[in-house]
Amino acid sequence: MASANPARGMRDFLPADVRKRNYVIGIIKEVYESYGFEPLETPAVENLETLMGKYGDEGNQLVFKILKRGEKLDLAKAATESDLADLALRYDLTVPLARVVANNRNHLPKFFKRYQIQPVWRADRPARGRFREFFQCDVDAIGSSSLTVEAEIISAACRILQRLGFDDHSVRINHRELLRSIVADAGIDNETDALVSLDKLDKIGPDGVKKEMLERGISAASADQFLSAVSGTTSNSDLDAVLTFCDGLPVSVDPSLARGLSYYTGTIMEIVLTDGDFKGSIGGGGRYDGLIGMFGKEQIPACGFSLGLERILVVMDERGMFPPEIADSTPADVMVTNWSEESVADSLKLANELRSQGLRVTLYPEPDKLGKQFKYADSIKVPFVCVLGDDERASETVKLKNMATGEESVLPADAIGKSVRGQLTE
Repeated sequence: MASANPARGMRDFLPADVRKRNYVIGIIKEVYESYGFEPLETPAVENLETLMGKYGDEGNQLVFKILKRGEKLDLAKAATESDLADLALRYDLTVPLARVVANNRNHLPKFFKRYQIQPVWRADRPARGRFREFFQCDVDAIGSSSLTVEAEIISAACRILQRLGFDDHSVRINHRELLRSIVADAGIDNETDALVSLDKLDKIGPDGVKKEMLERGISAASADQFLSAVSGTTSNSDLDAVLTFCDGLPVSVDPSLARGLSYYTGTIMEIVLTDGDFKGSIGGGGRYDGLIGMFGKEQIPACGFSLGLERILVVMDERGMFPPEIADSTPADVMVTNWSEESVADSLKLANELRSQGLRVTLYPEPDKLGKQFKYADSIKVPFVCVLGDDERASETVKLKNMATGEESVLPADAIGKSVRGQLTE
């Protein structure tokens, strides 16, 4: 018998889960659009060559590759990985965006602002708030080197978190050029090795970072100097300007912030929560002025940020942050009973009339004992039930039952909608 479980690191979303996700996504879209960002979507599958080489060595290892199909897949003659795979599931939304911009430069405005909310896939080890398939909520501004871009992106991310009810978020910023100078001053030749190790600081601590740097061939003296420098209070003119532009927002410079992706070139950003037991970021991004040029001749400045939908949902669930109408939502406002085969047409008519008045209505699908129908309505937490039996049909009335109070009233059919709406708003 086949397993009923989803693949490891993947999830099914039941109706209550989807409603919560849609609530958060709706707020994210609303805020992004209020800042002038436009929606964009890209395919789940990219050419393998599009993705490889953009995320650093560790990122490359997490790309989900897709085997060649049909006659193109020759296992017997395969000598290299390229003989086996030519496509991959997208690892993030930024590299696909860079490809789109390079491919459509003549059809896009000079300053292109887009948001994108779609799933990505990484062959990572699943953990709390970390999955192999997850949604990213990206916002990017293309075409400008101005630091007002960073300020606007940070402002949008903070506004989203405020709207969702997070009053304990903090934005950490740093700069790749600042990190580059710290690496050089410490006498470290391989910048990538140092930054990949530093990016794990929150997870493994300074001792763990130093141990990993030593394993990568960095001397103990250089590692100590490097860790001492990133624990200080250094800054640069770009970061000072971003702080000025973000006056009033919870933004601070953190020289230890690395962001592991190799395509970042300037300001880097990360949002963390300061209260509770959730560790790690719930969003991050930065400036990547060289990425789009990898797909074309023109070097186009760009900066972006991504909110981690899954982590936001985990924390909101644990903290009970969803409003009651979302946390306790039901599939319908009203259930119309199904009294008999002879009354089905009248029940269908009543259901459609109530829907035309803006109510969410579900119809019990088959004739059954009334007690069973009420029990079902209670199980799905529908607040009102309309009974359309023989007596009601004869008198052109409907019996309306409030499932919370047990109160029943007999009303003309055309008065049911008004009564339900009035009680729902009480």
